[in-house]
Amino acid sequence: MADLMVLCSTTPEMQLRLSGAFDVVYEHDLPDVPTWLDEHGEDIRYILTDGHLGLPSEVLSRVPNLKAVSSYGVGYDAIDTGKTNARGIPVSHTPSVLDEEVATTALLLYLSVMRGFVTQANHAKAGRWETQGGLPLTRSADGRKIGILGLGRIGKALARKLAPFGAEISYCGRSMQDNDYQYFASLTEMARHVDVLICIAPGGASTHHIVNADVMAALGANGVLINVGRGSIVDEIALASALNSGTLGGAGLDVFENEPYIPKTLREMPNVVVTPHIGSATIETRRAMGALAVDNIVEHKASGKMHTPVPECIHLFN
Repeated sequence: MADLMVLCSTTPEMQLRLSGAFDVVYEHDLPDVPTWLDEHGEDIRYILTDGHLGLPSEVLSRVPNLKAVSSYGVGYDAIDTGKTNARGIPVSHTPSVLDEEVATTALLLYLSVMRGFVTQANHAKAGRWETQGGLPLTRSADGRKIGILGLGRIGKALARKLAPFGAEISYCGRSMQDNDYQYFASLTEMARHVDVLICIAPGGASTHHIVNADVMAALGANGVLINVGRGSIVDEIALASALNSGTLGGAGLDVFENEPYIPKTLREMPNVVVTPHIGSATIETRRAMGALAVDNIVEHKASGKMHTPVPECIHLFN
């Protein structure tokens, strides 16, 4: 009987490795997951999911002998670690291997918004440069004050990538770190200080709509907001209002509150660049993430350990 249930999309390489270590059942092959679990859930010992799908309660409640969960992604706010910890079930994720790629995505969004790159490219491709002339001048991306919300591994990688642009880096987080960047305990105060706010914080109750109307007003009419963290960080209704009224100057968004839905107002605004959650979406990075996700679950079956458990679950291995 199947001992591993896979809820997320996987690559052929991942499938090959998984089939060599487990008897695998894939959610997409089942006509009715709850019904199947009611009959076979006691056999499931491991679950492989991703940060978007997480671990639905209707699945967790039907697998009484679950031993570990491996998430194919760095974010895991869709997994209730309170519930898994209560049952002694460790959860792992795939940090570090995607830091540079997500930081590059944030950089690309920043440059695209500042220079109006998407609008300019569409103007040229549509032949309007010839018939209507050039668009208004944009603003330089050099020498800007940039605030990072969430100076973790990805935030530090982004700060390094911004160095050649002469950026003055500030950051806001739960505590001050040992670095040369300026620390702000207040997100609103940091927003008031900087030209650009780049969000790389995780999702969850503590960061839900942390970027609200007050933060956007503090950024100001020339301010730019970039989000590559989680869609829930930003109040999208307040964002659309701020952009529409001119309270905020522009935005670059790779994540959204109700993915894959993107509000029409944000999609249609010329000062907004949107991408479909592609922060880590390169062949090389997804290959590394997949390998680590499989490593974690294979290692747990072999030794009871995991290479990269989420912070909330580390105590389960002590």
